[in-house]
Amino acid sequence: MNRHWWHRLTPSRGHRRRIVADIGEAAALLGRREHVADSGRIRAWLRGQTVLVTGAGGSIGAELCRQCALHRARRLLLVEIDELALLQVQERLHAAFPALESVAVLGDCGDPAVLAHALEQGPVETLIHAAAYKHVPLLEMQPREAARNNVLATATVAQAARAAGIACMVLVSTDKAMDPVSVLGASKHLAEQVCLALLAEASATRLAVVRFGNVLDSAGSVSQVFREQIRRGGPLTLTHPQATRYFMTITEACQLILQAAALGEQRAMYALDMGAPVAILALASRLLRQAGLSPQEVGMVFTGLRPGERLHEPELPPQRQQAAPGIWRLPLDAGAPAEVITRLQALREAVLAYDVPSLQRLLGVPVPVEPAASAVRRASISMLPPTE
Repeated sequence: MNRHWWHRLTPSRGHRRRIVADIGEAAALLGRREHVADSGRIRAWLRGQTVLVTGAGGSIGAELCRQCALHRARRLLLVEIDELALLQVQERLHAAFPALESVAVLGDCGDPAVLAHALEQGPVETLIHAAAYKHVPLLEMQPREAARNNVLATATVAQAARAAGIACMVLVSTDKAMDPVSVLGASKHLAEQVCLALLAEASATRLAVVRFGNVLDSAGSVSQVFREQIRRGGPLTLTHPQATRYFMTITEACQLILQAAALGEQRAMYALDMGAPVAILALASRLLRQAGLSPQEVGMVFTGLRPGERLHEPELPPQRQQAAPGIWRLPLDAGAPAEVITRLQALREAVLAYDVPSLQRLLGVPVPVEPAASAVRRASISMLPPTE
């Protein structure tokens, strides 16, 4: 699944066979065919551009870089705080696209000096903000870092895009921002509102906010966890037998993100069409079958929902409109700009003071209570244990 991200634009016959196999595997796991983006439209928009990508070394950021290169961007500015991830993404881009210009910028995109230095390597036509913390249970216990990295850094990026007169900013968001119940969802929802407030209708920078759900085999994803547990011989750990999530492949999500941006609307919020929700139990069973194993051989353990998690993610609002195949246009969830900016400033002060109660209040989510490990163990139930 997405193991061959860095094949050349004209792949070998062997590469093509493996790509076809990956597509078949994705369809089996998702229970649907992947959406096919309009590559011609993306290429017509991106060709010759200089694109800045934050979080360029992450799963989504790296694939967005590859897709920009495939669609003939001229130059990529790679902003990444993880030095090894930055080194790897640039080396892979150089190997797959020798003619592509790329500039590596090591640093935090929430640092205005880092972002200013990156923009000096321009001029930048498109800025894709993919950097974010995304782990739901962890962020429940780390609201300060969620606010700092997901909200304040996004504000820094949006302000820099506006000041530099960048033509287009793309905010990579999440379906958990809709009716949020977690720190992650609330922080990304506020990040969306901050971008909409800072890049108002009169701004020279147009804005595309793109929401989507879980990505198969991205770093830390449930499918990746299951694969590692299968490799170790099990058991597989699941939260709840009825839990469902929406899934896409990395390539599918990133192509549709770029197509949403290529639509050219001044301010728009999109959600990617992820099909029907997938039962996590069914996903685990499919991965076991692909490995030639059964649940009885490996075993499954249900641990209960973790802090911040829902049993099911909400459906898209009925007011959605189809903007393109695989892309829904959502009503703008902007909030009053003055109130959003006031809330942003209060959040900034709470981050500086490490004021967790204020952070929880400003994000609009309850303070979580971390369950004791013994309580989790007592609540765990086993299902389909390994056979002797």
